[in-house]
Amino acid sequence: MQTVRQIAKEIVHREGGFVSDPDDPGGTTKFGVTIHTMRRFGLDLTGDGLVDEMDVRALTRREAVDIFVQHYFEKPRIALLPEVLHASVFDMCVNAGAQAVKILQRLLREMGFEVVADGVIGLQTAQACEEAAQPDPIALRDAYGVARRNYYFRLADKRPASRKYARTRSGGKGGWIKRAEEFLSPRYRLSVSEFNERVSAWG
Repeated sequence: MQTVRQIAKEIVHREGGFVSDPDDPGGTTKFGVTIHTMRRFGLDLTGDGLVDEMDVRALTRREAVDIFVQHYFEKPRIALLPEVLHASVFDMCVNAGAQAVKILQRLLREMGFEVVADGVIGLQTAQACEEAAQPDPIALRDAYGVARRNYYFRLADKRPASRKYARTRSGGKGGWIKRAEEFLSPRYRLSVSEFNERVSAWG
């Protein structure tokens, strides 16, 4: 299995370089690290007493990996979950914060486990995941991947400005959907016709 840093390096690669998209609630971003995150952690990389766009531009890949490992894997205690979930939950935590864990907890509740969808990984959530992963851990990983994809679709349903992240200009799968499906077994990835049907109401 991959190490945590290897997973973090893949996330950095997946996120891409510097982006300043007015439709992105995260604001100015580099390697997936937003300006809001840098301000929250006080990352004044230029040493001018401010955390602004110049600090985002100055961020290195290694610094981004360090941020992800410390604040989006270790702090949320993803290591308590079955290893099969590490990469997907870690990736989603970088992308959506505590929603990553709430999605998992809601899934566990749908499966009949008594957990609270509070976005915090505690012993209750960890134990439920261990039980849910038996006898087929991949099935749990796939169920979480589908839940991630559905979360993205619902966001795009509610917020037209976000649809460009779920569907490309040419009508294909956008970055959000591709991202969720990276952690899915091939048979659960939407076909072209299935995807088109799902987004048909967007016009």
